[in-house]
Amino acid sequence: MKLLYQTHSPYARKILVAMHEIGLADNVEVIHHETSPTRRNEAVYALNPLGKVPVLIGEDGFALFDSVAIADYLSTLPGGSILIPSGGNARWETLRLQAAAQGIADSGIVVRWETERRPEPLRWPAMRDAQLQKIIAACDFAENEASLEGLPRIGEIALATTLDWIAFRNVYPFADGRPRLAAWYAGYCQRPSMQATAFSGETHD
Repeated sequence: MKLLYQTHSPYARKILVAMHEIGLADNVEVIHHETSPTRRNEAVYALNPLGKVPVLIGEDGFALFDSVAIADYLSTLPGGSILIPSGGNARWETLRLQAAAQGIADSGIVVRWETERRPEPLRWPAMRDAQLQKIIAACDFAENEASLEGLPRIGEIALATTLDWIAFRNVYPFADGRPRLAAWYAGYCQRPSMQATAFSGETHD
């Protein structure tokens, strides 16, 4: 299999960390691709009409895109059942946590657009502040309601990689005033899967 990847994408890193956790990383060719809404990457567009990574290409050439869909696929592979429990509250809790993490990443990207990526005369402070409020609320949810057991489930993986991206891009000091989340995040970042996939690089618009 091949994984179209970006070294500074929280969505792509979620998938690569998941691959490490289920013992698949050594069997996947990881290919870095720079993508941006303003810089068309034809190789990525040829496989994903949205022009985004991650994209997972199977042995038969089938291209699967969007990190949620790829994570669902990985959960069906040998060893992948640890990512998404098959039923019960554990399943819904990990999918809910993944959704919260996805929302943090989505809002964090908008915050970056409105603080540094968009030309300064076109920036919209009200949008930046509104998206920050979403991040704050989701981090409060993680602090107060998420189980945060440190397991290699997709919810925990998504949250850890997203928070690490928030820190990497200096979007929001999520650890302040959230001792439980901060301690969990610090511990999770010591996992070999996280250590092997550290963020790097800059966005090119």
